[in-house]
Amino acid sequence: MPLLDPTDTRPVHFVGIAGAGMSGLADLLSRRGAVVQGTDANPDGAPDLIARGIRVSAHDARLVEGVRAVVYSSAVPAAHPELVAARALGVPVIRRAEALGEAVRGGTLVAIAGTHGKTTTTVMTTEALAAAGLAPTGIAGGRVGAWGSNLHAGDNTVFVVEADEYDRSFLALTPTVAVVLNVEADHLDIYDDLADITRTFSQFLQPARAVVLCEDDAGAATLPQDATREVVRYALDLPGSRTVRNARLVARDIVAADGGSRAVVSFDGRETGDLVLRVPGLHNVRNALAALAAGLMVGARLSDMLPGLARFTGVERRFQRLGEHAGVLVVDDYAHHPTELQATIAAARAAYPERRLVVAFQPHLFSRTRDFATEFGEALAQADLVALCDIYPARELPMPGVTSALIAQAMHACGRPPVWEGPQSSCAEALATHVRAGDLVLTVGAGDITRVGPQLLTHLAARA
Repeated sequence: MPLLDPTDTRPVHFVGIAGAGMSGLADLLSRRGAVVQGTDANPDGAPDLIARGIRVSAHDARLVEGVRAVVYSSAVPAAHPELVAARALGVPVIRRAEALGEAVRGGTLVAIAGTHGKTTTTVMTTEALAAAGLAPTGIAGGRVGAWGSNLHAGDNTVFVVEADEYDRSFLALTPTVAVVLNVEADHLDIYDDLADITRTFSQFLQPARAVVLCEDDAGAATLPQDATREVVRYALDLPGSRTVRNARLVARDIVAADGGSRAVVSFDGRETGDLVLRVPGLHNVRNALAALAAGLMVGARLSDMLPGLARFTGVERRFQRLGEHAGVLVVDDYAHHPTELQATIAAARAAYPERRLVVAFQPHLFSRTRDFATEFGEALAQADLVALCDIYPARELPMPGVTSALIAQAMHACGRPPVWEGPQSSCAEALATHVRAGDLVLTVGAGDITRVGPQLLTHLAARA
């Protein structure tokens, strides 16, 4: 493929360049000498790329004329006008997954996979390796404030990337170290069932020299392993837990502290140091163990990596504090699967046990709502109050009978119905009538629910 040919000065064109998975790759190719341009439905949504001098325009099929390749994500339909035009002109049309595989080829590749937690763990791993004296290049699916983008620009020796299972994209990678955080049913518009997902994760592991697995997760722990490669299993030592018996990397004496967590870490039975995190939740302790295990597999010392994790302040839209007004604290989170939602609510309870928990949730995709409505309702029932928005369709068309009312019905069955239901555009105003001083408001979902938190803070300021 022609993406890294230094003799070709024609642009590489990205369709949907502002997307979380696209912007980091576009930035990387630009830093490696390629001329990059792109289009997006929201051209202003890529300020980091624009600041680097990368041209970002509204969608226009004419812009593919004279480019050397067109890169697109799996979310872009095959009939997109820019892809159609490129094919008609004979321009190579390359899926993001294959483009990423080409961009990281030749270096040590740490690929972070799993149904949940990929972005946070990718950033944690990058920060841990940097603290240990390496110069990793990290590409995350979310913007990192400390990086000023989705890309941590290092050298071309070690790469840390998210390995996305959607559309089986991660099979385009050839990882040196393959990390699997968890394996659950999701993306059932792509996969037949959980067995199909598990088989595909097993296929992802095949090229790896070393594998890191979460022993606390049944799906990850039971993936079949080849005896010729090194395997590091990690787990939390919690009351009643038996998974630590098979784990080489263990966190014990875990306590919530200062809005984050502290724990003692041991590797192969030897205590190696204290893990300090500034982000809350047991799921983030597990993410940190995965980062440490991956670092060990590329030769970093555990004690050298711990300070990098202690400095980690999170990823945008991953339990991100937006502000506080009139005693109401507002936090935004990207959770869009029932397990993620449950973990986010548990993290909020641990970090702010004295606050009433108000959750504004926007379901993402009709298919995911259809498949997991009961599980979403059960997770949301753990909050004190819930505002339930209409489904964010993203790439999908409506499905007969599938609305957020399915989740509301599940919440009713749990004895905790939502206090409000309606469009995202009215959610902030509705929340303003329900919240009170001392509340923690979580705005949760993978769609445009992210607008609600700032709008709520504006409403609270106007009311003061």
